[in-house]
Amino acid sequence: MVSQTVRSRAPLRLGLAGGGTDVSPYSEMFGGNVLNAAIDMYAYCTISTSNDGRLEFRAADLGESWTSTAETELTLEGPLVLHKAIYNRVIRDFNGGKPLAVKVTTSADAPPGSGLGTSSTMVVAILRAYQELLKLPLGEYDLAQLAFDIERKDCGLAGGKQDQYAATFGGFNFMEFFADDRVIVNPLRIRVEIINEIECSMLLYFTGQSRESANIIKDQIHSAESGDDKSLQAMHRVRRSAVEMKEALLKAEVKSMAGILGEAWQAKRDMARSISNTLIDTIYDRALSAGALSAKISGAGGGGFMMLFVEPTSKLDVMAALSDLEGSFYRFHFTKEGAQGWLV
Repeated sequence: MVSQTVRSRAPLRLGLAGGGTDVSPYSEMFGGNVLNAAIDMYAYCTISTSNDGRLEFRAADLGESWTSTAETELTLEGPLVLHKAIYNRVIRDFNGGKPLAVKVTTSADAPPGSGLGTSSTMVVAILRAYQELLKLPLGEYDLAQLAFDIERKDCGLAGGKQDQYAATFGGFNFMEFFADDRVIVNPLRIRVEIINEIECSMLLYFTGQSRESANIIKDQIHSAESGDDKSLQAMHRVRRSAVEMKEALLKAEVKSMAGILGEAWQAKRDMARSISNTLIDTIYDRALSAGALSAKISGAGGGGFMMLFVEPTSKLDVMAALSDLEGSFYRFHFTKEGAQGWLV
């Protein structure tokens, strides 16, 4: 057998509005709306076949690795559980139950717990590489749903649905989530000058504090299941913010987007106690005092990346106001491209 090597990448995303309403049971009970946008930070995967009967997984950025003989099914325990779960699905559903001798190497431009959807995007990237290697007949919705099923059902990890679809489709998307895993992705056509203005008006700041999103999401799930009125009303406001943000985006009303983002953050904080903390509050207060228009954590909350809307002429002032903290600013651009795979 001739050895082959394929590579893939899938973009991370900024959750502009509606995040959390894509999480069950809220999305099934009320329907969820999310507006997000892919950025030029990626999860990467390389898969190489071999003839030695060995299986090797390596997360280069995390310093984790695992090796074994190529088996039909792997136990989902120990390091790199997601890599193992993806392998199991590929072998079972697409390779006739026959084991594959492969070396899978992954890395990402952002750490886990960053709020940019890193873990889910990595699942999409790995699946996209297997798709390229085995020529799997998967459309965009198929790929995203399979990634969701592996992470949420096979591995039992709490979370929503938006990340897998954002990584697969790329670009700006208004997403609708319903019962029975029904998802509609509405790609938005945004003029280049609008994208340029948004990029000039945004800063992306890593708080220096990663978090375990599953615990925060469990708080949100409990709030929805228990009928906590304050939390439910907050979720409803967050869902409405996605619709309002979409309208402002399409009309090129960047200052309105900033206002909606700020209101959405205040509502999101009411969804669960663990969404904000002292560090996040300090960053938020300092940024606004220095001239930021609004700010919001991307993702579940508790840490990770914060998005800040600023007047372009005030960017350096805001950056200076946070310069003595342990966090750091990341340069980024929006990207239209979703998950991609290619033969080396």
